[in-house]
Amino acid sequence: MVRTRWRLGLAVMLLARAASAAAPADPDAEAAGRIVMQQLDAFRRDDFDTAFGFASAEIHELFDRPRFEAMVRTGYPEIARSVSAIIDGSERGPGGRLYLLVRVRGANGQGLQAVYEMVLEHGQWRINGVVARPDTTEKA
Repeated sequence: MVRTRWRLGLAVMLLARAASAAAPADPDAEAAGRIVMQQLDAFRRDDFDTAFGFASAEIHELFDRPRFEAMVRTGYPEIARSVSAIIDGSERGPGGRLYLLVRVRGANGQGLQAVYEMVLEHGQWRINGVVARPDTTEKA
C-alpha cells in the first residue's frame, strides 16, 4: 500500500512538472522510451500478444493476455489506439525504477499525460504500470 501511494505521488509530481520537462537525455530513459513506443506501435496494430511481451513480470502475474487487452482497451482507450506519442521527461525512482512522462494522442482525439513506471528485468526495460490523466496542452 505504501509503495502504491509512493508511485502515485511520484506520478502526480511528474505530471505537475510536465510543462517544464525536457525530453530524456539519459541512455536508460532512451532505451526505456523505445520499449514504450514499441508497445504503442503493437497496440496500433492490434497486436496485444507483442504488447503484452513488453509488460513486466509483475503485470504478467496480475493479468493473463486476454485480461491485459481488456484492461488496456477499457481503461486506456487513447493508449490502446494512439495516433501519436512523445516522451516528455524522465525521473529515476528507488530500486532502479525509471518513470517516463509520455504524452499520447488517441485516435478518439483525446490526449493523455501518462507516467510509465519502467523496471529493468534481465537487462531489458519492461513496463510495470501506467498512471494517466487528460492532457490539455495539445503537444502529442
